[in-house]
Amino acid sequence: MSQVQKLWNTTSAIPVVGKRVFSFAFAQKAPYFATIHPRFTVIEPNRAELVIPKRRGVPNHLGTVHAIALCTGLEAAMGALAEVTIPGCRRWIPKGMDIAYTAKATSDITCIAETDPEQWTGDNPDVGVRVRGEREDGVVVIEGVIKLWVTPKR
Repeated sequence: MSQVQKLWNTTSAIPVVGKRVFSFAFAQKAPYFATIHPRFTVIEPNRAELVIPKRRGVPNHLGTVHAIALCTGLEAAMGALAEVTIPGCRRWIPKGMDIAYTAKATSDITCIAETDPEQWTGDNPDVGVRVRGEREDGVVVIEGVIKLWVTPKR
């Protein structure tokens, strides 16, 4: 079991504040994640979800959640998914992102990352993590794939 999964299991079991404690700790690993104040809601193999609250620090000049804040949320969700999903004998690094902005991000945004179990097996080092961001009304505002390079640990 990964360190991220252990931390999630421990902190998310704490009533009221547990998921916030995890989210704060996770954001310390890559401090730019802290700029969006992520609130993780789901972390399990092949799926992770977090919420980017629409607050003063994330809007663009149009008053919607900025595109780079959205990408940061998707990357954080993907990173959590990768950490709890990847076999212990492998390592990962992101190598690209193909993203489409599909609607205005006018509310809090739920960032979702998903994979299929078979993507993590075999010899193909390319793993595509499906990502999307949804407004509170369920409209998808951003979607795409984050490409990972997955190799054996040395």
